[in-house]
Amino acid sequence: MKTRQRQHEPVIGLEVHVELNTESKMFCSNSTQYFGQTPNIHTCPVCLGFPGALPYTNKKAIEYCIKIGLALGCEIAEETVFERKNYFYSDLPKGYQISQYRWPLCRGGRMVVKNKVGEEREIRVNRVHMEEDTAKLVHQFGISNSKGATLIDFNRSGVPLVEIVTEPDFRDLAEIRDYAKKLQQVMRYLGVSNADMEKGDMRLEANVSVRQVQSSKFKVQNELPKYRIELKNINSFRFMVAAVQYEIERQIEALEKGEKLVQETRGWDENNRRTYVQRVKEEATDYRYFPEPDIPPIEIDKDIETELRRQMPELPWEKTERLIQEYSLSSSQARVLSETQEFADYFEEAVKVVNSLSLSLSLSLSPVRIANVLINKKFDREQVLPARFVEMIREEEDRPGVSSEELEGAVHSVIAENTKAVADYRKGKEASLQFLLGQVMAKTRGQSNPVAIREALLRNLR
Repeated sequence: MKTRQRQHEPVIGLEVHVELNTESKMFCSNSTQYFGQTPNIHTCPVCLGFPGALPYTNKKAIEYCIKIGLALGCEIAEETVFERKNYFYSDLPKGYQISQYRWPLCRGGRMVVKNKVGEEREIRVNRVHMEEDTAKLVHQFGISNSKGATLIDFNRSGVPLVEIVTEPDFRDLAEIRDYAKKLQQVMRYLGVSNADMEKGDMRLEANVSVRQVQSSKFKVQNELPKYRIELKNINSFRFMVAAVQYEIERQIEALEKGEKLVQETRGWDENNRRTYVQRVKEEATDYRYFPEPDIPPIEIDKDIETELRRQMPELPWEKTERLIQEYSLSSSQARVLSETQEFADYFEEAVKVVNSLSLSLSLSLSPVRIANVLINKKFDREQVLPARFVEMIREEEDRPGVSSEELEGAVHSVIAENTKAVADYRKGKEASLQFLLGQVMAKTRGQSNPVAIREALLRNLR
């Protein structure tokens, strides 16, 4: 397999569907809170596709889509048009989906990700557009059981759905994982979606091809393969990585045997750890897109765009950089704290509490120290206010501990007994330091101050 990876490289693009957390559906007034509800109770003639039922556009969903585009650095359209995407499937009651193709709300954009060796690469975003979700199919007794039945729940039909489409810029699995997690983080920062993959709020699709590295067959630099395999509706980061990895290996093996790969859609079978053919992949022309006659073109006023820009929160990567600059945190500390807005806000509130008490306390409880304790100490932040958290740190420091000589002896002993963890830490693995800290804590019977242990470890490891 290593030989294959040198001879071939994957060419991957992602399509991510995100359900918006608006109160009502995209083209009617029914509730979007369908998860766990009785099937088919949040429906009406519009989302059931009854003849003559006329749709009307959800303004809040349009604004949420624009916010997503702004976060990704997209250009916002001055005018956007909804279109009918025609295909026949049991979860689509009208026989078409109201979507966007030629006139999306947002074009262009970028996301910086890290590859498997830790290098940063830029992934281009092709488009961010609005559409309606389909109904949900429920396969009784499993999809492969001939005695089973497939039921349809229309509660999800018509829920606002944003599709984010990238260019085929991904070259390894680490980039895919990083992109998907960052995108989920952005949705939560913006407050436009819970992006909960287990509930179907966020679904991933990958277009996967492979090509020979520096092959004469690809005379034009970055020429794309003539086919692509689409992996559909994957509901976890782990499944996506597994499915793409399997598909890369399957395609390389097929090409080495001289087989011709064709465009098709495949699903992921988690039980057998393999992909399987669903259908031959359609092209855009097969969907016979044409403008939705019941929804007029929508003009995006510049004043609205300006107001939405003003409402934009500090984004995760912006917050990470600010925490590093403002509080002298390490990049790893800042990234962990910035995972959610709530975590970063808690940290900053704790720093404010310390600074408001006294100068001596501010000197002893630096932001770096607060960050260390906050990241490593397990407690329920929802139940403990930042002021109480600061008190907990002070109480821990006042607890009687072992002598400095005994602590130094324990540290020397742990370093000598755990050479692999020491080597890993020196290679940059911060988790190894926490392991060593735990070993010292055990040797001193939990009577040592964690901050003192950390300082002693760092001093000796240097």
